[in-house]
Amino acid sequence: MVEDLLYSEAGLLNFGIFFLLATVFLFVILGFVTYAILAERKVMGYMQLRHGPNQVGGKWGLLQTVADVLKLLIKEDTIPKLADRPLFIIAPVIAFAPAFMVVATIPFTDKLQFADIGVGLLYYIAISGITTVGVVTGSWASNNKYALLGGMRAAAQMISYEIPLVMSVVGIILLSGSLNLNDIVEAQKNGWFILWQPIAFIVFMIASVAELNRSPFDLPEAESELISGFNVEYSGFRFAFFMLAEYVYFFAMSALTTVLFLGGWLPLPFLGFIPGAVWFAIKFSAVVFFLIWLRVTMPRMRGDQLMEFAWKILLPVALANIFLTALLKEILKLF
Repeated sequence: MVEDLLYSEAGLLNFGIFFLLATVFLFVILGFVTYAILAERKVMGYMQLRHGPNQVGGKWGLLQTVADVLKLLIKEDTIPKLADRPLFIIAPVIAFAPAFMVVATIPFTDKLQFADIGVGLLYYIAISGITTVGVVTGSWASNNKYALLGGMRAAAQMISYEIPLVMSVVGIILLSGSLNLNDIVEAQKNGWFILWQPIAFIVFMIASVAELNRSPFDLPEAESELISGFNVEYSGFRFAFFMLAEYVYFFAMSALTTVLFLGGWLPLPFLGFIPGAVWFAIKFSAVVFFLIWLRVTMPRMRGDQLMEFAWKILLPVALANIFLTALLKEILKLF
């Protein structure tokens, strides 16, 4: 009886610590998202020869995004009269929750990781796909034809580009021999996988931009055709959930790219005195900058071009890369 009581108390203590860490982790992510939006607007302003946010919060506009978030959260929360109310309410949560769950598995250093899962890469791919359900549910529940069109576009796009994205990381799995993200980083001690898998890196980056619904693949939110797409009937904090999910995935995908192809926290030769967290931050920032650069530079693709590119180009290239990687591995074994 006493042992059962002690066991239950220990379980409650562990749960409390886990819950506290999860809460802290959530606030860290929210803080990143807040200033990632500001950084994106600043970089876009720099590239387009304008200032960007510079009025609220001092010279650099540091409180501009905070003000925007507060304004969004206190806006009236409206639900269309003919909407499917339960589904309309739950859809933003379904879209956001997986984004938070996948970030928890990303190893920022060899010691800084919220959850080390043996099949971390498989977990990321499986859980991130649930967001599509939230997007489609929200569009259907809105009872709006523009929202439904945006939801259908999002589902078709995410499913189409998730296949080449998964195929592109098969070469990484073959070379590292593991689905664990920590093992994948350790396997890059003799060279980052971007050097051994350049084709996979290109396919992965293109497919990840499509998965993030960012320009030039932002058809689900095409303002000129769909007046914001699948989230057109959402306002206030429910709209913020959809927007938050998009930027958390932006964070997660940039971090995953750093882990899979850029050696994670591993340093460059002769620069091992710099902490691993700093190396991760530098590589991560470079990926984020590249994705923002694409958004500023590239025009939106047509829907038919989008689908043809996924099925006729990216998928065959990803399959060819798997074949070449396996062949090269077998040849190296012989010699």
